[in-house]
Amino acid sequence: MKTYRTGVVGTGFIGKVHIETVRRLNNVEVVALTDSFNAEASADLLNIPNYFSDYKEMIDTMNLDMVHICTPNNTHFEIAMYALEHNVNVICEKPMCTSIEDAKALVAKAKEKKLVAGINFHNRFYPMNNHLKNIIADGDLGDIFAITGNYMQDWLLYEKDYSWRLNSKESGNTRVIADIGSHWMDLAEYVTGQKIVAVNADFSTIHPTRKKPKKTVLAFSNERFSDDDYEDVLIDTEDNASVMFRFSGGAKGSAFFSQVIAGKSVAIDLTIGGYKKSAEWNSDAVNKLVIGNRDSYNEVLEKGISTVHANTIPLVAYPFGHAEGFPDAFKQSFKSIYASIGTPDAPHEHATFEDGLHEMILCEKIFESNQQQRWVTIPEESN
Repeated sequence: MKTYRTGVVGTGFIGKVHIETVRRLNNVEVVALTDSFNAEASADLLNIPNYFSDYKEMIDTMNLDMVHICTPNNTHFEIAMYALEHNVNVICEKPMCTSIEDAKALVAKAKEKKLVAGINFHNRFYPMNNHLKNIIADGDLGDIFAITGNYMQDWLLYEKDYSWRLNSKESGNTRVIADIGSHWMDLAEYVTGQKIVAVNADFSTIHPTRKKPKKTVLAFSNERFSDDDYEDVLIDTEDNASVMFRFSGGAKGSAFFSQVIAGKSVAIDLTIGGYKKSAEWNSDAVNKLVIGNRDSYNEVLEKGISTVHANTIPLVAYPFGHAEGFPDAFKQSFKSIYASIGTPDAPHEHATFEDGLHEMILCEKIFESNQQQRWVTIPEESN
């Protein structure tokens, strides 16, 4: 089995998750990391032999097979393009960049170089979501007419909660939509096989001004400072987003996305309505799927080799009753992406840069819909 040499750019919360998870594949060696803030300390903590403050130096000198991009959104394009131009495969956190033009350029470059370029939409890889995708394709629920749900967090509830994600110059035009709404939309489209073709959105921001620490603060940190350590900054991204959807197969639906709902650390819910049955998956119980019946008892399916669809069995790593969660979904996502390096023409479950471009278009059209307060159609070429 080939061992892949990997470098990781960015060692905040999600970068550390990438490093820990990709090591579980057994054929990936994390040989270097890049971080402009604390590269040496992070390399020492994570037992990585080489560290850089400049990602270009890492790519130029480390003979990498793959680069993982775990940095602020506005840096994704330049890092991914540099890696692709130097014949290095890429795994990028969502959103893939901050403009549709840049996303199209990355898709074109990956195709030109015949390189693997994946987006880490890991919610696809909870076994019960893959099971749901397969039973919908088999017709078990009947034709799908409703796709609804939410994705809620609470880590930005208070005025003194701050992150680079709040600033549109770093995160892009949308924050809640790009950061967590994109996960829900990708999952909804993935399991149903229906693409979003029109959107109608309404945003709100509960803190038009926030207190920004004058010191560096990592994502999801609850660190607090004295009043003198903060400065007032205007916020130009949304805290909440309500979106209605029309789908390519005729289904309609809606979703609520928020990062300011107290008590909701990570609350993802997806409900699918079909003419025969319904299905509901929730992130609080990732190993279960509820199948709703009209004239009989509802079924609660638990992840296990004997309970999931035959096509889902490869995603079940542990026996029945042994939970598989957030890092396991990452592992399966990365496993799929790395496997496609050696088998580029084989079927795969992971999101590609083409999927990332599609999500960029959705985010842009949802932003446009909120500004104009009307339905906006998604261009046909995006679907």
